[in-house]
This record gives sequence, structure tokens and C-alpha cells, in this order.
Amino acid sequence: MTQLQSQSVADVVLDEARTGRRFVFSGDWRHHTAEAMAAKLKRFGKLSGGQNEFDLSSITAMDTAGAWLIRRFMNGIGSEAGGEVRFADGGQRYVELVRALPDGLPLPKRDSRRGSLFQRLFAPIGELTVSIWTDTFAAMFILGSAVRGAQMKLGRHAGVSPAAIVHQIDRMGVMAVPIITLMSFLIGAIIAQQGAFQLRSFGAEIFVVDLVGILQLREIGVLLTAIMIAGRSGSAITAEIGSMKMREEVDALKVMGLSPVGVLVFPRLVALTIVLPLLTIVANFAALTGAAFVAWGYSDITFATFLARLQESIDFSTVAAGMIKAPFMALIIGVVAAVEGLKVGGSAESLGRHVTSSVVKSIFVVILVDGLFAMFYAAIDF
Repeated sequence: MTQLQSQSVADVVLDEARTGRRFVFSGDWRHHTAEAMAAKLKRFGKLSGGQNEFDLSSITAMDTAGAWLIRRFMNGIGSEAGGEVRFADGGQRYVELVRALPDGLPLPKRDSRRGSLFQRLFAPIGELTVSIWTDTFAAMFILGSAVRGAQMKLGRHAGVSPAAIVHQIDRMGVMAVPIITLMSFLIGAIIAQQGAFQLRSFGAEIFVVDLVGILQLREIGVLLTAIMIAGRSGSAITAEIGSMKMREEVDALKVMGLSPVGVLVFPRLVALTIVLPLLTIVANFAALTGAAFVAWGYSDITFATFLARLQESIDFSTVAAGMIKAPFMALIIGVVAAVEGLKVGGSAESLGRHVTSSVVKSIFVVILVDGLFAMFYAAIDF
């Protein structure tokens, strides 16, 4: 009998017999003894083939680390080397643990990004194209389902739930008034201050009113309001729908025969379409107020002069150019937020990833649409 010297309470003994080899395992086979026992088992590496018997009846404790050591040793001298391994009677719970382990660890997956130069260059472009098409198709589906769902409700004389819409208007509109007002007031003041400093060298400080009025009413007012709503309300929509998706509440609505788009998305789309133009009006008033105070403080332009010059510099088209954009931006924010919310999986990581994606995509598309409107207005001289 050959016995390896033990450095811990775990041990393995080899008994050479005429019919084969018998390995007797004893002691504590857990993670804190794994390193020492791995070194002991490695000394038996030259033994392979033949008849082998494992006796686990003397083991006092075992975890997955210890079982994996025995399993790896068993594969090394057993079937992989043309030998045969069987377990002696006793220690059946440890035998079952060893047998439950796989023969080996799975090989790491090949990195799909590695490949030819052509694949590395054009695979991301193809993936982005497919993603854009998928998101566009999903957005059109949600928009169409929301409109069709509302018509079906009205056709059944059930009507769209006004309570849900009013609740969303309160959350997305009324509660957003303070932050929108403060942000727009500061933006208008900053534009007026910088414009006054630049125009002072030309003796044309009065034109700061034209600068603030046209820029705020045509571009900055609706754009910054939409960006703020995308970050504030768009993320909330994605988080709410995504959490419902995680808790299978969306599937429960389908089981009850209700349309998740009609119940969850449509009230939010209607609320956004209503509140974003109204918040744009609030933002415009706040920005012009801030500009008036700065013009009075830095350039001695009185409020009466500011208002008189503002009436001369702007007309109906200036106001309409900004307000026309608001409903389109509201629909974009709501649809993108809903699409990302319905794409949430079953983990918190997925929820956070899609909330971030919702805000980024909404802001990007809003800025893109604002640029398209600017080019369209220039083309029709509006």
C-alpha cells in the first residue's frame, strides 16, 4: 500500500491489488484543501487504464471544489485513458455529487467580432442597419396599435379612460413646470448676456431682443423642452413599462384580452402630445423673462422697450415654427420610450440598459427632427 503524505485533513490512499487499483478518499474535501489535494492527485497522473475503484465512504465533508478534483482525476485515469472506474459501496451522497459534474468545462465561445477584415469592418454596420429597421418597425407598430386601439374603444362606446390621461398629464406636465421654467429662464438669461456683450462693440445692443426672441421661439424653446422631457418623462415611461414586462404584468394584460399598447402606451402618448406644446409655451415665457431682466441689468433696456422691440422682431410664423414641432417631438419621445420598455428582459441590467438607450435615442431623434424641420422651413421660406 502506498500512502501519500498529507498536509491537511483530506487524504487519498492507493491500494494496489491483483484485480486493479483501489483509491480510498478520506477527510475534508472542500475548497480550503483543494490546492493541497490537487497536488497529491497530480502525482498519480502517470497511472492510467486498468480497473480502478474509488472509495468515498471515509470522506467527512465535500463541496463542489472537492468533487470537481475527484471528477477530473477520475476522467484522467478512466475512460479518457482507456480504463474503467467504479465506485465502492458507501458515501453515496458524495458519489452522486461527483457523478453530477460534467466530464469537462465547456470551451469558451469564439468571439464573433474576430474574423476577416471585411467582417470586422462591415458587421457592425449591418447590425446597426438591422437594429434601426427593427426599431422603426416596432415604433410604427406601436403608433398604429395605439391609434387603432383608441378607435376600437370609441366604437364600443367605452371611450378612452380620461382618468389615465389626466394622471399622466399631471405627472409629465404639471410636475415638470418648475424645472422647465428654471432651465428656460437661465437659458434665456445666458443668451441675452452673451449676445449683449458681443453686440455692444457694434453699438447694437438693442438687437439682443431680436436674437433671443427668434432663437428661443423658433428653435431653443421646443428643442430644450423636448430634451428635458425625454430625460425626465421618457425614461420614466421606459422604466414603468419595463418593470411591468419584468413582472409579467404585460402578459397578464394579454391574458385578460386587453391590448398592452392601448392600456399602457396610448394614455402616455396622448398626455405627451398635450403637455409638450404647453410646456414649450411656459419655456418661451420664462426664457423671454430671463432675457428681459438681463437686458435691463446689462444694457439698460427697459421692459417696455424690450416688449416693443420683441413685437417688431417676431411675427406669427416665428411662434408657429416652434410650436408645430412640439407634437411631433412628443410622439417621438413616447414611441421610442415605449419601444425600449417593451424590449426589457427579465433582469435589472436589461432595464437599466434600455432606459439609457431610450433617453439617448429620444434625444438623438429629437435633434435630428429639429434639423429636418429647419431645412424644411428654409426650403419653403417659412
